[in-house]
Amino acid sequence: MIRPSRIHAAGVFTTASIRKGSRVVEYLGPRLSPEEANRLYDGAPRTYLYGLEDGKTVIDGEGMGAYLNHSCDPNCEVDEIKNRVWILAIRNIAAGEELLWDYNLYDDDDPAPCHCGSPKCRGTMYSREWMAKLRRKAKKKAEKRAAARAAKKLQGKTLRKKKKIIVQTSIDPRTSAA
Repeated sequence: MIRPSRIHAAGVFTTASIRKGSRVVEYLGPRLSPEEANRLYDGAPRTYLYGLEDGKTVIDGEGMGAYLNHSCDPNCEVDEIKNRVWILAIRNIAAGEELLWDYNLYDDDDPAPCHCGSPKCRGTMYSREWMAKLRRKAKKKAEKRAAARAAKKLQGKTLRKKKKIIVQTSIDPRTSAA
């Protein structure tokens, strides 16, 4: 059933216990190309898009599957089985529990803070791999900026030294004795 969630707005709660490994719900919705999804949702504050492993298809989530919230300590996971997307129980789930999966967002750098409240919370809905990639990218950018600053600073010192040398070695013919 869908009802208010402490994590975010509404969530999906089970009314019966679910065994580990069970298919919980299929992630359904129209299938779009990534370009079409980007065009439809450019600037949208929230989407329910799920990118398939083929990299060519995005599901515009609707129905029960779209209401499952993110958690860094989930009780469900997503799996593609014969071109269908299923949310599966990764542990036994008791009746009344909220069904949660790790969104593992990627391919963006907009803020996606996590509010799951889990002791394992990483503070973002992005995957660990994506966050590592963003950190590497930021590190390279910072190194380039530092190298550019160092080169500029070195260039300034070289110019000052050249000016100093020129001043020290220049002789005014009017004041020199022959």
